[in-house]
Amino acid sequence: MKLILSLVRKKWVKWLLIVGLLVIGFFTVIYISVFLGAFGKLPTKQELSSIKQAEATQLLDTEGRLIGKYYIYDRQPLTFADFPKHLIDALVATEDVRFYEHDGVDNVSLLRVFVKSIILRDRSAGGGSTITLQLAKNLFGREDYPVFSMLINKFKEAIIAKRIEDIYSKNDILTMYFNTVPFPDNTYGIESASRKFFNKPAIDLSYSEAATLIGTLKATNYYNPRLHADRSITRRNVVFQQMQKYGYLSQDEVDSLRLQELLINYKSFNHDVGLAPYFREAVKKELVTILDTLKKSNGEAYDLYRDGLVVHTTLDSTMQAYAENAVKVHLTSLQKIHEKSFGKYAPWQSEKVVNAALKNLPVYKKYLKAGLTESQILDSLSVKRKSELFGWEGDSIQNISVIDSLKHYLKFLNTGMLSVEPQTGAIRAYVGGIDYRFFKYDHISQSERQVGSTFKPFVYTTAIEDGMKPCTYFSLSEVTYTDYDDWTPTNSVSKEEDPFLNYNLETALSQSVNTIAVKVLNKVGIEKVIRQVEKMGIDKELPLEPSLALGVAEINLKDLTGAYASYVNKSKPVKPYAITKIEDKHGHVIASFKPEIAEEVAYSDYTREVMLQIMQSTVNSGTAARLRSSYSLKNAIAGKTGTTQNNKDGWFVGITPKLVTVTWVGNDNHSIGFKSTSIGQGANSALPIFAKFYQKLNADREFNSITKSMFEKPSQEVLDDLDCEPEKRDGFFKRLFGGSNKKKKFNRK
Repeated sequence: MKLILSLVRKKWVKWLLIVGLLVIGFFTVIYISVFLGAFGKLPTKQELSSIKQAEATQLLDTEGRLIGKYYIYDRQPLTFADFPKHLIDALVATEDVRFYEHDGVDNVSLLRVFVKSIILRDRSAGGGSTITLQLAKNLFGREDYPVFSMLINKFKEAIIAKRIEDIYSKNDILTMYFNTVPFPDNTYGIESASRKFFNKPAIDLSYSEAATLIGTLKATNYYNPRLHADRSITRRNVVFQQMQKYGYLSQDEVDSLRLQELLINYKSFNHDVGLAPYFREAVKKELVTILDTLKKSNGEAYDLYRDGLVVHTTLDSTMQAYAENAVKVHLTSLQKIHEKSFGKYAPWQSEKVVNAALKNLPVYKKYLKAGLTESQILDSLSVKRKSELFGWEGDSIQNISVIDSLKHYLKFLNTGMLSVEPQTGAIRAYVGGIDYRFFKYDHISQSERQVGSTFKPFVYTTAIEDGMKPCTYFSLSEVTYTDYDDWTPTNSVSKEEDPFLNYNLETALSQSVNTIAVKVLNKVGIEKVIRQVEKMGIDKELPLEPSLALGVAEINLKDLTGAYASYVNKSKPVKPYAITKIEDKHGHVIASFKPEIAEEVAYSDYTREVMLQIMQSTVNSGTAARLRSSYSLKNAIAGKTGTTQNNKDGWFVGITPKLVTVTWVGNDNHSIGFKSTSIGQGANSALPIFAKFYQKLNADREFNSITKSMFEKPSQEVLDDLDCEPEKRDGFFKRLFGGSNKKKKFNRK
């Protein structure tokens, strides 16, 4: 006691005590101020008992497989039972070994950190932050204050952590932590991280995978296994060592686990990349409209990005992957041929084409609106900067200007591909373009292009429905239609130039003969064809002119697919659809959707059977014969190729009994077409996508029900009516007196 009194009398001890009391007083004042809400209101226990966190909306395919998410934070909640024990062990051993002993703030660990870090200057002392403290930070974040920001935030987290521990069990705390903790690549929650980095649910994580993800919590970017594999493995092994240190693993187990490779199966759910980005974007737009019509039980509106909805779709993710692969393989090759065909005189290098495209750019219009002269705008758009550029052989970073970038992208062919189940309209595969990162325009939901010869079956359907027999013959000769500026449709194949040769309907359509298609249209009348097309689900204004037979009408790819589905759906068109039902986060169905199938048939069974036989001839011996000869497809297939004027668009419609697929290939810029018909014709530009897609389906037994399906057997009447010679020549007197070039007026009715 005397010793203490003597020390207190010493001046330096007095000052030390005073400073100590002041420090304690300072911390006490700050703590009380934080507790009383001087630095912002703290959540009460009542508010903490009903914690509400933003949860990602999940997008599932037809088999319940995750194909995408809509989120602000990529978070996907689980229950405690969904966490494997070794995942929990890894977390506790690495982040908070005394988790089950403290009440939210680990005073023992804090004292250790204080002594080792501050007094002994030991950088290996670790941190004093508990799992509960980290949870408090994850839930409520941190704020910046003019002074003592870190101290104030730490006190806030400590108070919140203690309140959390008073309300929730340790298992509940672990559940909330795992559902909110940030992982690499802007991923929140263990389920999202597991699916992103290993393409599996968290419950299936191996020891190595679990330790890898837990290891990233120390520094999510530095230990990102996608970016820094070596660092990630080193950190994973540290987690193993911690698990051994605290009795969760034996040394033999650690030695074995350390030898395992780190195998990443990365699957991004970023809006611009990953599987089916165009589909996901189209569904998102549809969901926004749907959710505007729905309310929660409390009257609040649903939030697509926060409410953890589950959207079930019709897409088949395996089929989608095959479709995307078919597009990539074919267009990689076709793009090279396309560029080579133009040589030095490519239209995307033309000053006229480039200038026209330049003036349509948003940035050009922005500068123009700001009052810049054309010269000033061009100067601004000529400034070079580093930009990422798309390429089929791989993306690249180049130092280029906006004008250079425009020229680069003008050359690329684009595509649209849609596969639907014809009996329901359920979308199974959806490719809206070649790469959503660089080409946002969706050629399925947004685009309307001239459909070329894919319109011809509608003309023939009308004619047969109107009573024309399949063995009706038409001459190949050219006819000039005087009431349409003396328009004279022509054919492209040399044999078809014989004016005395006649084809029946099957041969004419399977060989896609232009002159006969127009004559059939003239025979039946334009207005009848338009009415027939409307019955087949294409509800848009079509041109009242003879060139309609050759596909000058611009039609949406989705509508075209729904119309063609009628040929294998008992003559009823369908409306392609993507969403089957929407559930809230508790699994309650809040909206469901049924197939939209026409109530009435668009044409008779006889017409359907005749058209199917004719379009099978297109594949077996007509313009789509390369499906058999070049791609060796033995499936039951009917189809139609299509090429538009000046080779701007290539089309192919592939019909099988249980799947209808439409593919389109062309340039986004309408002034740029293919160099020649041999390259741009639908059989060369669009058909191979279908062919490569079906080769993949044929090799996968999962799709046997589709690939091995057979068409309905036609009636004997249909077979008899199709039983005639494919072609015949005019007789001697008709050749002598008939003439080869006729003029006539066109029948609109």
